[in-house]
Amino acid sequence: MTVLPNSLQARDIAYQMHPYTNARRHERIGPMVIERGEGIHVYDDQGREYIEGMAGLWSVGVGFGEKRLVEAATRQMSKLPYYHTFTHKSHEPSIALAEKLVKITPAGLDHVFFTNSGSEANDTVVKIAWYYNNALGRPNKKKFIARVGGYHGITVASGSLTGIQVNQKGFDLPLPFVRHITTPHFYRFGLPGESEQAFTDRLAKELEDVIAEEGADTIAAFIGEPVTGAGGVVVPPVGYWERVQEICRKNDILVVADEVINGFGRIGTMFASEHFNIRPDMLVLSKQITSSYQPLAAVVFSDAIYQAVADHSETLGTFGHGYTASGHPVATAVGLENLAIIEERGLVQNAATVGAHLQKALRGFANHPLVGEVRGVGLIGAVEIVKDKATKEKFDPPGKVGTYLFERAQEHGLIIRNMQDSIAFCPPMIITEKQVDEVIARFARALEDTQAWIAAGMPAA
Repeated sequence: MTVLPNSLQARDIAYQMHPYTNARRHERIGPMVIERGEGIHVYDDQGREYIEGMAGLWSVGVGFGEKRLVEAATRQMSKLPYYHTFTHKSHEPSIALAEKLVKITPAGLDHVFFTNSGSEANDTVVKIAWYYNNALGRPNKKKFIARVGGYHGITVASGSLTGIQVNQKGFDLPLPFVRHITTPHFYRFGLPGESEQAFTDRLAKELEDVIAEEGADTIAAFIGEPVTGAGGVVVPPVGYWERVQEICRKNDILVVADEVINGFGRIGTMFASEHFNIRPDMLVLSKQITSSYQPLAAVVFSDAIYQAVADHSETLGTFGHGYTASGHPVATAVGLENLAIIEERGLVQNAATVGAHLQKALRGFANHPLVGEVRGVGLIGAVEIVKDKATKEKFDPPGKVGTYLFERAQEHGLIIRNMQDSIAFCPPMIITEKQVDEVIARFARALEDTQAWIAAGMPAA
């Protein structure tokens, strides 16, 4: 790509630092500037069309250009563009959305705290758990158990919960209050000859051993995504979550389900906790809560936690935590309208029905010589690229092939995401079966290009 002087690309390079980006490489190649979106498509400033196969960042459930969300934001902007929820203040959109979330989330979740992002929400989870245990006179019960490959955000606290090295190298993370255990990815971490049931038993034993080693009286919570997102779209074995919850309940450890990616229909049920029989003490939501038309996230938690926190706030004089935009009126108004669209248009069922079509189509690549595993559920899936199918050997360095495939897909008009050499698919929930077929066709062409490049010795671009 040639970057012209004074172009948007040149100005971007000069002034903006990008997340999840090699800054020096960005200086060399410049950005793709997205100008507009409509439905499942986005268009760059050169007029090129792309299928947004990742729904932005796992998040634009109702698609791009949804006028009802624009109108909801405009109405609220005109009436009350901003107000806070500090010191006994409130407004109708935040009240209505909190009520709605309590009604649609799994039983036993009765109170809502709003933040602006999933990272802030998980940061809040840590602080609520600490505050809760202080309220109960358990000052040592502060540690968290998370999983390698789990993604929970990038603040100092949530970045410590995250179990992905790229989010921690260079930042002096994780902090020592987190222990990471094996992710429930049978393809990668199952032992030779081990059944999925035996794998689940081994992971349960690992959890029990870590609790025994640390001491249950020092562990506040276990946190996990029902289906791992940024860690490679990992669907746990049957019975995994039941075992985790049984062990946590026995040891008085809170269960936190991070549904920032899974929530609001992505896997074919309104929440993945329903699919996996999870009864969380805290549920973390963001992304599809507004289809990312506005920044918003929420922690929905049990009455038992609330009562202890409320008592402690009276003892201390306040619950000294919050954000300027907690429960922002425009964001919560858009969230309400977004949930109405999801319900009225049957998008949860669409994710189940069209998701089954996507899963079947992706599994059509299972016999491809570069494909080690295809996995997923509903409208979230992944194809893992390997050097050797028989041994599951990865390419060296990890991510080089995945990045090449990601770039070839863009050339063919498909935006996907590579997590090293696992290629993720997470299209808007409005997608049709016919559109899924086009996603698959474009991906197939990119995979052919990648196979040819590998056969040619992976020459430098």
